[in-house]
Parts: sequence; structure tokens; C-alpha cells
Amino acid sequence: MKVLHILRTEPDESVKKFMEIISAKEESKVTRLYTGDVDWSGLADDILAYDKVISWW
Repeated sequence: MKVLHILRTEPDESVKKFMEIISAKEESKVTRLYTGDVDWSGLADDILAYDKVISWW
């Protein structure tokens, strides 16, 4: 199962730990929206390609 994490802001330690637990045995990718350098077309493709998409505030 493939997991996509989308981060709106820089994650705190709790969020990082949750991400590690959720992605422990899964293929995963992290997209950081807070960097300002986002490939929006690529993100849309990833959302459709991954089995689970988790948005972190």
C-alpha cells in the first residue's frame, strides 16, 4: 500500500511520530506545501496514484 503525506506546515514531533508509525511498512512519499515550491500537477497525479492520502495541518 502506498501512502502520501501532504504537509501544510512544518510538522511537530507528534506528527512526525504518527507519520513514521503509519508509513513503517509501506511505500510513502511526503509533499511539503509550506516550502512554496510545489509541483501542483505532480501532486494531483500523486493523489490519484497513492492508496492513502493523509493531509496534515
